Amino acid sequence: MKITPTALSLLLLATAALQAQTPAAPAKPAKPAAPTTPAVVLPPQAPDVAAVKYGKDGKINPGFTASHEKFVGIAKEGKAQLVFLGDSITAGWAGNGKDVWAKSFSQYTPANFGIGGDRTQHVLWRIENGELENIKPKAVVLMIGTNNSGADPAEGIAKGVTKIVETIRTKQPQAKILLLAVFPRGEKPSSAEKPNPGRDKLKQVNDIIAKLDDGKNVFFLDIGAKFMQPDGTLTKEIMPDFLHLSPAGYQIWADAISPKLAELMK
Repeated sequence: MKITPTALSLLLLATAALQAQTPAAPAKPAKPAAPTTPAVVLPPQAPDVAAVKYGKDGKINPGFTASHEKFVGIAKEGKAQLVFLGDSITAGWAGNGKDVWAKSFSQYTPANFGIGGDRTQHVLWRIENGELENIKPKAVVLMIGTNNSGADPAEGIAKGVTKIVETIRTKQPQAKILLLAVFPRGEKPSSAEKPNPGRDKLKQVNDIIAKLDDGKNVFFLDIGAKFMQPDGTLTKEIMPDFLHLSPAGYQIWADAISPKLAELMK
């Protein structure tokens, strides 16, 4: 049958009318928004008040707890005559510094109580909670504070170091304390073009804690310059990330403190 133009137009109009009357397919329900996890607000910690270390989840850091319990166990054995206290730089004696440690300090029955990420308040908590019990070391080597530099003022960090020194003296009055200046950090010293606020702040800390040296029980030693080039630059050969030491860096550390340690360990 032949369809005339008029009939075709009427057919198209009828089809359009039918489509307009056909209900649209129901829209798919929108997926509910994923619940947002509220940011964990960690409790404030003063550098000179003993505190445990928390993780980003707001819970006590399990690595901190495990290391602390291990150190308390070592202390309970009562054998250590030389104790190193500090953060990851000290902990590194068991890593990059392992061989240097063995040949430089093994004669002293040493114990390494360093935990990565520790600040002054964490070391203070550790020595108030078992790490200096049951042992009678002849000397304690302390170097701590670099992890405080991002959040705390120099005076606060120095107060934290001072509190640690006072606590060691209270718990281990027979022990001589070799208090090290906090090591330099950042590739280059401050300049007008490129400041290094972390290194500048730690210099202020060192200027303050140097006054703790009494020539009798506490001995301050600044060996930071030994890690640097004459212009104050740190190299990757000594500090690969301009903070932690290479094996060569640990050799420099050992060589720098060995004469004084031999004196203190008599």
